[in-house]
Amino acid sequence: MEKATPENGRGDGEAAFGAAPHERPVPRISIHAFCEFPDSGTALQRAGTDRRLSKAHLTVELGGLEAAIEHYRGQVTPNLLIVETRLQGDEALAELDRLAEVCDPETKVVVVGRVNDVELYRELMRRGASEYLVAPLDPLRLISVISGLYLNPQAAPIGRVVSFIGARGGAGSSTLAHNVGWSVAEFLHINTTIVDLDLPFGTMGLNFNEETGQSVADALTAPERLDDVLLDRLLLKSGDHLSLFTAPAALEREFDIQPQAYEAVIDAVRQSTPCVILDLPRQWSRWVKDVLLASDDIVVVATPDLAGLRTAKSLCDLLKQQRPNDAPPKLVLNQVGQPKRPEIPARDFAESAGQAPSLVLPYEPQLFGTAANNGQMLIEVQPKSPVSEGVRRLAELVTGRTVSSEAQKGALPFLNSLLGRKQA
Repeated sequence: MEKATPENGRGDGEAAFGAAPHERPVPRISIHAFCEFPDSGTALQRAGTDRRLSKAHLTVELGGLEAAIEHYRGQVTPNLLIVETRLQGDEALAELDRLAEVCDPETKVVVVGRVNDVELYRELMRRGASEYLVAPLDPLRLISVISGLYLNPQAAPIGRVVSFIGARGGAGSSTLAHNVGWSVAEFLHINTTIVDLDLPFGTMGLNFNEETGQSVADALTAPERLDDVLLDRLLLKSGDHLSLFTAPAALEREFDIQPQAYEAVIDAVRQSTPCVILDLPRQWSRWVKDVLLASDDIVVVATPDLAGLRTAKSLCDLLKQQRPNDAPPKLVLNQVGQPKRPEIPARDFAESAGQAPSLVLPYEPQLFGTAANNGQMLIEVQPKSPVSEGVRRLAELVTGRTVSSEAQKGALPFLNSLLGRKQA
């Protein structure tokens, strides 16, 4: 990981951080694939379940190039046609010429073959094919190719979305989301927007000691009106690199927001900010699930008790299953070492949950209480505490950047002792 400095350009959040070009969601297109071999069909089906292809409609059939030619005689071809052939050289080119006769000019064609033939590749490109891939297919490579075909080179970079959710109420996911977002902006100088999506009970305004008459609810109730000007007016600036999208925290209102509105607002925010931190409510609904599955990274915060373990395991298992091409969610074990409270040891928690915690944070009620009551960040109250060091570390983990060499030292002895490890 590289340290953020003005000299290497990492201080410019817009240019330095965000989703890679191939990570952009593919637009709402139709994709039809004709495979010769079952393994290619399996790879395509796996790619089709990926979050980046969630808006596309993918159909996979067997039969290869010949089946595609027969299928599209007299029919409109899709936006993207993927055809696999077992033929080589001139035979393959002759069949592709037959496909061109039934293929609409606007349709992009990706050819899959079994031979790494440079001459065939060059001839296919000359004849108008969009790409030539050599089987066996890798789902991530497929996604990258498809995304690249529809990427506008002039389009501005989009931000990476990191979602925080608690495995149970009071686990501290909101506090960590706010503190990590603040740390990313403060120490890494990456332009960051924190979005509080707990509309009735959100605490971001309190934690930052900020009041605003407008909130994320104003955007969610009319997402079609959310352009750059309105977004800039709704966001609350909290420093050179940090913006806040607060929740209204109003019980007198009932919020009946459609899932598509959350998607539209998050898309609008990531168009303008390299790093987007989402503070999700501890509830399970369609929109929460959709937001989690579409996120670039996920942090699950749990407490070391049976309820926390059960829900953390369920969440992590679901996310791993439905996001097979992504890294597993990061598990944070919070409030460890609370006096007189029976708790599950971190090592046993990791074994039962099926993954080791990315971070273990101690129980420090004085620090959390003082920060909350004063409207300050944890690091502002006690910059050298194990919790503050852990927050810096979590900011590094979700960005892939290093705050400083000193920032990694303070928490390690404590974390290693909790996980039963010996210092090297």
